Amino acid sequence: MHYRFLFPNRVSRFAVIELTLDELTGDQVEVCLPSWRPGRYELGNFAKNIRSWKAATVDGELLPFRKIAKDRWLVQLEGHSTITIHYDYYCAQPDAGACWVDEELVYINPVHCCLYVPDRLHTPCTVELQLPNDYSVACSMASPKHGIFKAKSFHELVDSPWMASANLHHETYAIDHIDFHIWFHGNFVPDWQKILNDFTRFSKLQLQTMGGFPVNEYHFLILALPFRFYHGVEHLGSTVLALGPAAQLMEAPLYDDLTGVASHELFHVWNIKAIRPIDMLPYDYAAESYSRLGFVYEGVTTYYGDLFLVRSGVYTQDQYFKELDARLQKHFNTHARFNMPVAEASFDTWLDGYVPGIPHRKTSIYDEGSLVALMTDLLIRKNTNHKASLDDVMRTLYNDFGKRNIGYSENDYLRIVEQVAGMPMTDFFVDFVYGTENYEPLLGDLLEHVGCEMIRTPSVQTQERRFGFKVSTENGITKVVAVLPGSLADRAGLGKDDELVAVNELKVEGNLNELMPVDDQQPITISLLTPMKRLKEIVLTAAPESYYHNYSIRARASATIAQLESLSKWLS
Repeated sequence: MHYRFLFPNRVSRFAVIELTLDELTGDQVEVCLPSWRPGRYELGNFAKNIRSWKAATVDGELLPFRKIAKDRWLVQLEGHSTITIHYDYYCAQPDAGACWVDEELVYINPVHCCLYVPDRLHTPCTVELQLPNDYSVACSMASPKHGIFKAKSFHELVDSPWMASANLHHETYAIDHIDFHIWFHGNFVPDWQKILNDFTRFSKLQLQTMGGFPVNEYHFLILALPFRFYHGVEHLGSTVLALGPAAQLMEAPLYDDLTGVASHELFHVWNIKAIRPIDMLPYDYAAESYSRLGFVYEGVTTYYGDLFLVRSGVYTQDQYFKELDARLQKHFNTHARFNMPVAEASFDTWLDGYVPGIPHRKTSIYDEGSLVALMTDLLIRKNTNHKASLDDVMRTLYNDFGKRNIGYSENDYLRIVEQVAGMPMTDFFVDFVYGTENYEPLLGDLLEHVGCEMIRTPSVQTQERRFGFKVSTENGITKVVAVLPGSLADRAGLGKDDELVAVNELKVEGNLNELMPVDDQQPITISLLTPMKRLKEIVLTAAPESYYHNYSIRARASATIAQLESLSKWLS
């Protein structure tokens, strides 16, 4: 399959794509566009960006075709063995997983826009880019000459995004004869000494920990955007990272986000690109690939993305604990942790994607999975006196499954964890992976073993602490974004998306916490506007209990020598 990309009017955001197919037989050929992209486990609708679809012979004679599904076409060959399909694709989504075209940048994620023939997924592909001569191209595919790229299969093609521009910043570093490339596009000046030092640190430690690397070359493709943004997508030989605003990229906290997402996506080269659930091997681009293992392929990766940064010295211990605090806060803030296990949340990414969905239904496979990974790691370390860890589990998965291109199952993962831990783990998985048991008691005990403690304090926001609801303010309008089931607010009739108008007859203008009475026993009257635009009043009187809390992890001041040694073995 040969693909040709032309960009006759980049201001329009359209790419003109031509796919040439040869050695065709029979009366017709079915051509498809992927329905989802690996790395985001929800169905997409990429075909909505296509216009002017047509099929023709090598002489330009148009061939009859019809659309048989939202992203499938059936072309009548009329005796021809070689045809070319022409279409325009709209590239106007500047994130880490889609496509963007303008006067300065061509960024293409092929899984969004490259058609394929279902029985030719393993056929070699070539890509021809019609670009200005002064453009550099950042891509993991082999390039025999400027503007020409080759992939061993369609699988490799759609796992190999590229960005091209006359204004790319580029540096390299090498570890164990593996070349790592860092490419930036954006209006900022990179501090290459700092970037190369930090990227080398976490990359080297990941390779040492896993004992090998699935590819011989790796590319970080980084879009430094002019607005606030954060996104990363993994690929086998590369990753695309989109962050902004570009002017702040070398400053905290955005630089911490850069190293954090870069470390996360690099570990994905092992954990999902090589170590893959049996449900996703091989990828089926036309339908959902349901899996309950999101707590491994996203949760474990989230855990290690930050852990490698503190172990390699890119993060301080305090920085690492700050990242853990954020995961803990998200976990304890959502009542969904009592309604849906993390394994089921993985399955249901295909149902409602990555949006919050209905209240208190679904948990995050990233946050919940990372905390499950943390508890798994600390359980193994505690039971083996640090002679083994989750590192051994991931190495075993890589050696036994990833290197052999074999998919692993839920039972495989449990079996390996039990082997490494030297103890039964079924109850742990039943409680925390397939169940909704409270993390707090076990996590507190495990943190104590490594000389740490989890601090729980009531929220400083009065509406959260005293009444059990959260708000957000935008354009001067304060709305309820969450109501804790069973709380005073819930029992009084406060609902999600209610607009708060006044407290005790004083107008709410982004100052809700200040309007709340200091006296916990004093009742308050809230005037609100429901989503159906009906005025309503509710009266709240605080009870002794508090609802939302803040959580943080810190090293224990009274930690024993043994606990401090455990802390060092965990984080060093």
